[in-house]
Amino acid sequence: MSLFVVQHKHEAAMCPAGNPEVAPQLLKLLASAPQQGVTILAEAVVDAGHELDLIVDAPDSGTVDRFMGPFGQMGTVSVRPASHCEKVVERGSC
Repeated sequence: MSLFVVQHKHEAAMCPAGNPEVAPQLLKLLASAPQQGVTILAEAVVDAGHELDLIVDAPDSGTVDRFMGPFGQMGTVSVRPASHCEKVVERGSC
């Protein structure tokens, strides 16, 4: 498994949290992560920032891209490979 930092941003007008039809579906999507091969290690929404940040474990970036597909319909999605601090120190470089 590989570590990824995922960021989703959307405009205030497209905020899914305020849409009573969409919000429950997004919670279901996040809950379905294990069935889609993604383990969510941490998640947070920046208050009033319209930004969701995730730290996930997955076999590859394509798996994360597919999982985050519905979020891409409402804004942008960035999937970046990442490492735990211990690994970075072991290899001596970010």
